[in-house]
Amino acid sequence: MAFHAYVFFSGGSCAEAFARYGEVFGGEVTIMRNGDAPPDDRMPDTPDDVVMHASLQAGDGLLMGSDDPSGDGGRKTGFCVTYSAPDVATAHRTFDALADGGEVTMAMAAAFWSPAFGMCTDRFGVPWMVDVAEPVQP
Repeated sequence: MAFHAYVFFSGGSCAEAFARYGEVFGGEVTIMRNGDAPPDDRMPDTPDDVVMHASLQAGDGLLMGSDDPSGDGGRKTGFCVTYSAPDVATAHRTFDALADGGEVTMAMAAAFWSPAFGMCTDRFGVPWMVDVAEPVQP
């Protein structure tokens, strides 16, 4: 069984966010816009450039999202997307890239459960936790 995050983006920023995540994590980004769907299957009263579904497949990781169908523009709360890096250097590089233009809520530092852990909200309003999967060395 696998669980995957699906993030709604306010203000039509989904395509931009997934392009950025593709730069940060590598992998394959796929974007499906409303105008890409057959005419009878499009979201009614929705512009053709609105993202219906986006995905980033990077290794065995999958992140999905779309432009927010509610259109309320509200901040995303009550969750974090997590990324477990294979090593400390990758964790720091990834964290810095995600935090660029966003806000650091907890700077990267060693923790008792991980040699590096940090939290930030990226420029698209998505909260992230970045850690290292390897255990802390005593």
